[in-house]
Amino acid sequence: MTRRAGLRDVAARAATSTKTASRVINGDPRVSADTRARVEQAVEELAYRPDPLARSLRRGLDETVGVVVDEVSDPFFASVIGEIERMALDRGVTVIIASTRRLAEREHIVLDGLLQRRVAGLIVASISDDHSHLRTASCPVVFIDRAPVGLAADAVVVDDRVGAVQAMEHLLGHGHRRIAYVGDRLSIATARLREVGYREALAAAGVPVRADYVEEMDPQDGDGLEVVQRLLALDEPPTAIFSANTRCSLRLLPPLHRLGRTDVAFISFGDFPTAEALDPPVSVVNHSPELIGRLAATRLFRRMNGDEVAPETIVAPVAIVPRGSGEVTP
Repeated sequence: MTRRAGLRDVAARAATSTKTASRVINGDPRVSADTRARVEQAVEELAYRPDPLARSLRRGLDETVGVVVDEVSDPFFASVIGEIERMALDRGVTVIIASTRRLAEREHIVLDGLLQRRVAGLIVASISDDHSHLRTASCPVVFIDRAPVGLAADAVVVDDRVGAVQAMEHLLGHGHRRIAYVGDRLSIATARLREVGYREALAAAGVPVRADYVEEMDPQDGDGLEVVQRLLALDEPPTAIFSANTRCSLRLLPPLHRLGRTDVAFISFGDFPTAEALDPPVSVVNHSPELIGRLAATRLFRRMNGDEVAPETIVAPVAIVPRGSGEVTP
């Protein structure tokens, strides 16, 4: 039987040390481009694959990372998870995925369970407003979508306020002044920031905020038809809707189309697979979930590889993608 190539074989083929070869394999950027190319070529030529069991024994940790999100069926988080899994597979790392169902108490239980399994790292989209209990975690933790509170840790987020301002400026620029806001529960940090952006953009344009245009709904259980009917029944119904959450959008768009009200302009904070298939296609504030997953995984693997730089909050860019629904004029 042919002996399986090991890390020493890769290092020898690349004419470098095993430590440097390990850094390249684990995604550490502190390696020269020439050395990285030699190691990657050696990995390919030797068909090298990391041995998870051996690494687990050396580290005293399971060679597994946990990914904890609101709901795995959410289009945004599904894409984030897909990118993390792709990067983990390249490194021979197993991924355990867990859902909190948007319950803070469940989040604590899930995180405690993963830490008891001695996972090598955690990526968390937290629903909680207090993360101090993770100060004693035995592994690195990277937060996504929402920054940690009471804990110094890495995070990959988007500027929710700025994204909301951009969406509103887009609608205002197309002549709308009666713009409704439909978003997640304001107990969620991202929802609060997006609602702030909505209000700031209206104030900057000299447009008063109407309380009856602001709708808070649970994107898991909220009734999109009820919200749409309530808004359209107003004496001065909105001519545009800013949906501040992908799952809210998926609940609002079907009743709007069934009622034949595609004359109401619509922008979604967050893209989704069927957005371009609708008529008109849905304009979105795009905050690439693949990029967020990639940035979070890269940072986590660096931490797992011993990187001890100060915790950092990485802000991923947002951009308006005009497709048609956000460009409908009043």
